[in-house]
Amino acid sequence: MSDSDEALLDRPIWSALTTSHKHLAEGGPRALRYPVDMTPFADMADMSAASFAALGDLMSGSQVAALFTPEPVDVPSGFQVVLAETGEQMIGSPADSPLRDAEIVRLGQPDVPAMMALTALTKPGPFALRTHELGTFLGIRAGGELVAMTGERMKPGKFVEMTAVCVHPDYRGRGYAQALLAAVARQIEARGEIPFLHVFSNNTSAIALYQRQGMRIRRRLHVTAFMKQG
Repeated sequence: MSDSDEALLDRPIWSALTTSHKHLAEGGPRALRYPVDMTPFADMADMSAASFAALGDLMSGSQVAALFTPEPVDVPSGFQVVLAETGEQMIGSPADSPLRDAEIVRLGQPDVPAMMALTALTKPGPFALRTHELGTFLGIRAGGELVAMTGERMKPGKFVEMTAVCVHPDYRGRGYAQALLAAVARQIEARGEIPFLHVFSNNTSAIALYQRQGMRIRRRLHVTAFMKQG
């Protein structure tokens, strides 16, 4: 893997929407976004006024655009910032973590209500009605209830982002997150692709978990979400 290949990850949203997820992209040369019922992720060709205007034209009502960028975003007037944080981009192959007391299952459309409920409870990041369509999602059930989940989201080139790593509070400490992360990574690698993920910089426990599994921090990105004013 060359440095030029990894450069796609410096602007993962733009890279995904101009490569593997090009068929999902809404917008034009200056601004692109995913369908809002999949994810609020968007990006621009540059940070010019014209590009912000193009992105604004794609947004309506209270819709939010969330950007992952190498540098802080200076949001112009006409927009209201709702989130400005940093996140660590981590890459690598999480070590296998077998389960003895649970079965990993593939999730699909019938599981969306349960997936929405679990992400609403655990808040792993944005998860919408069609997020599951971005890639394969795997889960663990207990007593008929979905209690843990992880899946695939952005796909910049040959890289695939692992996302929605979440476990019901009553079922933490059983290795479910580690096992699901490893299982998702194995399916990504089986396709000849490379797993990576994002985690907020202040989530030190998750960062430590991913490092113990063999992932490394590649770089820090700025996470900026904003909506139109008025």
